[in-house]
Amino acid sequence: MMSRRSIISSAGALGAAAVIAGGATTAHAAPGETPRPPAPPASELTPQQALDLLKQGNADFLNGRQTTVLTGSDRRLELAKGQNPFAAYVTCSDSRVPPELLFGRGLGELFIIRNAGNTVDTVALGSIEYAVAVLKVPLVVVMGHESCGAVKAATEVVTDNAVFPGMIGPMIEPIIPAVLQARSEPGDLLENSVRSNVRRVVKSLREQTGPIMLNPQREGALRVVGAYYDLDQGMVDFFDVPDDLMA
Repeated sequence: MMSRRSIISSAGALGAAAVIAGGATTAHAAPGETPRPPAPPASELTPQQALDLLKQGNADFLNGRQTTVLTGSDRRLELAKGQNPFAAYVTCSDSRVPPELLFGRGLGELFIIRNAGNTVDTVALGSIEYAVAVLKVPLVVVMGHESCGAVKAATEVVTDNAVFPGMIGPMIEPIIPAVLQARSEPGDLLENSVRSNVRRVVKSLREQTGPIMLNPQREGALRVVGAYYDLDQGMVDFFDVPDDLMA
């Protein structure tokens, strides 16, 4: 059973989110776990607040703080009426990079687009635009990760003229310009290419898309952020962040 001091501490940490969420029911915590309420609706969050929720969730993950998120039958029935995620998340298909676990979020909180190499093609862009235009998410995150296999394959095309079977070659073609750009940077080519690939995708979503993405960014209702996940440490580095969001 949690002590009175633990309950007070947990209540203080979660109070703001619970108030914004309109007193939503929290999950029932097991001993040693902290109950986490669902995130407020996207319409009630600024891009900064959405980013802060992700940062806090990853900090809990790093520090080994177990959280109980809403995944039970009541939550499923609630979500059957409609979804209201607070962020769209573009990341790699790699099995070691599950966004919900890295940020301690539950059902219906993240709208996730995953493919090898976290690239954005027509299907991915349409999915992002749906999250922005229909679901009104205030934040889009593009996250690469340490030792990405798709980016590694793209570096091998550049450095060794490698050829890959089936559709693997065409799949990694969009990553090759990021590798070419990273070749002039000091340090490890693979890790530099992962970050370069994220920056290129972020730049495209910020500057080279249509009104669905650009208009809410001009109005301050939407921000696009780039991130990097360290497999060894478990830390997410939000390294490509607009100036008006705290780094």
